[in-house]
Amino acid sequence: MLVIIDYGVGNVRSVTNAFRHIGADIVVSCRTEDIEQASGLILPGVGASGYAMERVAPVAELICRQARAGKPFLGICLGYQILFDMSYELGEYRCLGLIGGSVIPIPAGRTIPHMGWNKVIPAAGMRLFAGMEQGKHFAFAHSFYAKVEDPAASIATTEYEGLSLTAAVEKGNIFGVQFHPEKSGNDGLAVLRNFVGICQETKQPC
Repeated sequence: MLVIIDYGVGNVRSVTNAFRHIGADIVVSCRTEDIEQASGLILPGVGASGYAMERVAPVAELICRQARAGKPFLGICLGYQILFDMSYELGEYRCLGLIGGSVIPIPAGRTIPHMGWNKVIPAAGMRLFAGMEQGKHFAFAHSFYAKVEDPAASIATTEYEGLSLTAAVEKGNIFGVQFHPEKSGNDGLAVLRNFVGICQETKQPC
């Protein structure tokens, strides 16, 4: 069983539908017992980091404990951004701290927000992109991006108006994508299938 953590910060339905489309056993929940029993956790979200941290606060310690214990964990868009130490979106907010780094504004002089399809280049060996050709395109919608400062993390990048942005990150069992895989066609579904496969490698029902 996979659990999509429903903490009231958007786009749960589209992510749920995408996982169900690929045959994953999905539960949408914020209940402690579901999070503890899950073989993998997904944290989606749209909006601002400060509001997200306020809403996720009741289960933040629990999901961090599960992730640090080795349970596969996938953050999507805003859920990806709050994986890091800090966010500077509309203020200064301490986030989950699962990956070293901070979320900062896309520099002025570019079209903001960054919306549309961009080519993503993953580092060698990134499991979310296993079996995929280099240079696949995914759907983005964001105004802030993560500056990764964690030596244990691998990243995928995308070029946007002359700026190299982090598009995805992996650190052991912790994964995050800035783009929306649920809105990225077959290639986005392939990323989600790879995450399901990672959960299955734990030898727990997925």
